[in-house]
Amino acid sequence: MEPGTATCLDIILAIILPPLGVFLKFGCKLCGIRLADRQNLWVQVEFWICLVLTLLGYIPGIIYAVYAITK
Repeated sequence: MEPGTATCLDIILAIILPPLGVFLKFGCKLCGIRLADRQNLWVQVEFWICLVLTLLGYIPGIIYAVYAITK
């Protein structure tokens, strides 16, 4: 399977509980990040962005989770 493809289960989890779907796809590790490696930083911050958006509003959390999983 391609790394950019999302499974049906990923999308369902992103709708039910957005941070869980993103966590299973990307993880939430923030230790040992080199600032020069911006792509690595972005992938690891996906969970935290989704968590904050979900706390601010459930719908923005869902939209961001589906976007992050399917991109």
